[in-house]
Amino acid sequence: MARIRLLDAVELRVLGSLLEKELTTPEQYPLTLNSLVAACNQKNNREPVTELGEAEVTAALRRLKQDALVWRSEGARAERWEHLLDRRLGLEPAKKALITLLFLRGAQTPGELRTRSERLHTFATVAEVEAALAALATGEEPLVAELGRQPGQRESRWMHCLGTSLPEPGRRASRVAAEGTEELEAGSEAPSLEARVERLEAELAELKAELARLRSDFVPEA
Repeated sequence: MARIRLLDAVELRVLGSLLEKELTTPEQYPLTLNSLVAACNQKNNREPVTELGEAEVTAALRRLKQDALVWRSEGARAERWEHLLDRRLGLEPAKKALITLLFLRGAQTPGELRTRSERLHTFATVAEVEAALAALATGEEPLVAELGRQPGQRESRWMHCLGTSLPEPGRRASRVAAEGTEELEAGSEAPSLEARVERLEAELAELKAELARLRSDFVPEA
């Protein structure tokens, strides 16, 4: 199985939205482009909330299709899109639900993941979440990694390893990257390759977000 490259923040939001809608609204899945844009930008169950445009989502779909991570099907009235991630990674329902949440909401504790997974998959206990996370973290190419605890939290947070998430509103991407680097490098002296990649991709995500805002401010509506 070919290794999946590190995905950018828009690609992760697109994949996360497709994963979520497949599980929560199967009658509407696969999604049209308009439905997918709306799913990416919805205000609930998203951290951060985005304002991605159709062009950005289309470009992300094009890149993902080249990597065989999404597939386009022709519907009766419009083309529709579906993800192929679970086929590429062999994700069972529990793991699929956790990956979906980590794509859409960033780093979270097992308790938060259990609470937020109700519509995706039922975990009877936090221990079941932890077992699924542990399974995702094993192997030659782990899909998730355990981060350090935040002040006041009793549980460690977990994050996916497939790319970078969008920076949180009001925080510079460099600061987000620095925090993630400190967590991932706990107990080591030199920055790891993963930490350097995360820092660079976080800065790229910030630049893309700024460009999108400039386009929306200065490009007149048709």
